[in-house]
Amino acid sequence: MNHHLKPPVDPAELEHRNLRGGEFWRAVPAYEDVDEATFLDHIWQGRKSVKTTEELFETIGEIVDPTFLEDAKEGFRRAPMAVRVSPYMIACIDWTRPYEDPIRRQFIPVASKLLPDHPRLTLDSLHEQDDAPVQGLTHRYVDKALFLPLQTCPVYCRFCTRSYAIGPDTESVDKAALAKTPEQWKQAFAYIASRPELEDIVISGGDVYQMAAKNITLIGESLLAIPHVRRMRFATKGPAVMPMKILTDHAWTDALTGVVDHGRKLGKDVVVHTHFNSPNEITQITKRAMDVLFSRAITVRNQSVLIRGVNDDPATMTLLVKRMSWVNVHPYYVYMHDLVKGVEEMRTSIQTSVDLEKFVRGTTAGFNTPLFICDAPGGGGKRDVHSFDFYDRENGIAVYSAPSVKPEQSFLYFDPIDTLSAEAQARWAIPAVQDAMIREAVARAGGKVAAPA
Repeated sequence: MNHHLKPPVDPAELEHRNLRGGEFWRAVPAYEDVDEATFLDHIWQGRKSVKTTEELFETIGEIVDPTFLEDAKEGFRRAPMAVRVSPYMIACIDWTRPYEDPIRRQFIPVASKLLPDHPRLTLDSLHEQDDAPVQGLTHRYVDKALFLPLQTCPVYCRFCTRSYAIGPDTESVDKAALAKTPEQWKQAFAYIASRPELEDIVISGGDVYQMAAKNITLIGESLLAIPHVRRMRFATKGPAVMPMKILTDHAWTDALTGVVDHGRKLGKDVVVHTHFNSPNEITQITKRAMDVLFSRAITVRNQSVLIRGVNDDPATMTLLVKRMSWVNVHPYYVYMHDLVKGVEEMRTSIQTSVDLEKFVRGTTAGFNTPLFICDAPGGGGKRDVHSFDFYDRENGIAVYSAPSVKPEQSFLYFDPIDTLSAEAQARWAIPAVQDAMIREAVARAGGKVAAPA
């Protein structure tokens, strides 16, 4: 008898392969008569996206309690981000439990769940505009730049790190301008061409899903023509929120493929970076779309955000990582939720991320295991979440340094106040005590000057 044989696998270990299929969207009243061809039409998805509480009521009104819709109406009014939710995402929500649903939490605000902002929160917590030599371009790392050629997305995430600029103005935020015209793009290309150290360009926004095929080609070919640019990443949440575009917008998919193929012939790496946060976002439609990109040799990597009630427990995060791997999406980063206003109930502590990182590592192959990251507020860039110089867990203050990005500075991440003890919450209510706690944390981290909030 071979005593080294493993017992039969627990079926729960294969849950990541069980992708939702069939015409599941027909459970939503507004979509009950929608056939597959219509639901997979990216143009229909865009036109039928929910943007107002009136549209939300017309779409789901028969299957939710009216008090939820009133709650959402006030949530829409108070949100720093405009609302836009694709029918695909609406159909992926479990409307029998909308308050707990991880997809609803990301896209549809409800006033009753909002928490007061941490007193140190801002709209542009990463200070991207401080490192913008021309409009719509952030140059922070020596060899990498972030190009932002548009301000619109197929959906608007409540937790968007660029809530200062993305989408239309809201009652609480007048949006800053990015580079929206080809003439402004030329200024960005000229800057990139003038900086021989720039080898890696991220094209984001906004979302490149919203770009016409001709502009995917224009931007891709313009950057490939710069000799020192070696790597490009097209950033889009589209595969998570509207995967059918890859299946039915043939011009867009072909344009992306053309840039990838041309880059490969030049010895340059062109990939897609996307943004799945919940395993519930990944369906059979997702797999069909990812199979198209995989068949065209297009690498897809994922950058998740760690969100309370969405993916902040070990089982859910492991399922997300393994389900992405199953559809050939490489888990790359899991970010700490940025310190942006209006979504405090979605943030988690640094300790939560540290614990998740320990649990997830070893559940699958290393190249399919994400790095857990804190994008250091104030412009410090991406830091391994556990690499803090000091972490005051009692008061929720983590101090990071970034010697190769901005030396001689400390960068602070603050845990959500509601997760702290009553005594710590009371201290955060007093501005002078806040300052003293921060000074002490920075001193214990090594005495570097704290980056401005």
